[in-house]
Amino acid sequence: MWGEAPRGDRLDDTDQRLIAALRRDGRASVSDLAAQLGLSRATVRTRIERLVARGEISGFTVLTRADVTASPVRGMMMLTVEGRATERVVQRLLGLPAVQAVHTTNGQWDLIVEIGTRSLPDLDETILHIRRIEGVQRTETNLQLSTRRPSARL
Repeated sequence: MWGEAPRGDRLDDTDQRLIAALRRDGRASVSDLAAQLGLSRATVRTRIERLVARGEISGFTVLTRADVTASPVRGMMMLTVEGRATERVVQRLLGLPAVQAVHTTNGQWDLIVEIGTRSLPDLDETILHIRRIEGVQRTETNLQLSTRRPSARL
């Protein structure tokens, strides 16, 4: 039947649409989600509970004005790390106030570092500091000029 939960561990189309709707508006009511998806409120509530229980949804969060404006200058810094220094470099990076996240990756770069500062001079200082960390071989930094997120569909 159309509103039933999927079998197995795979996400079906309805689960994926539900997650997409929650990404657009994490505060949407169950009634609004049900209307958007063409499902009953009970089905939406059951699916959300199941997705949370299975770990598909890890949590819900709120972005405040301070989250967005405290670090208006943002950048992504890609790093190549020598040999087996990755864990040591990651720990040093996580100790820097401007570092918002560190991602391991594959390909040309070993790490991607999200940086947020109040000003371009602060960003420049952070970049220089990171380049001086023992084990960092090569870097490339890109400024984030704007951020777009999925918006609620009317």
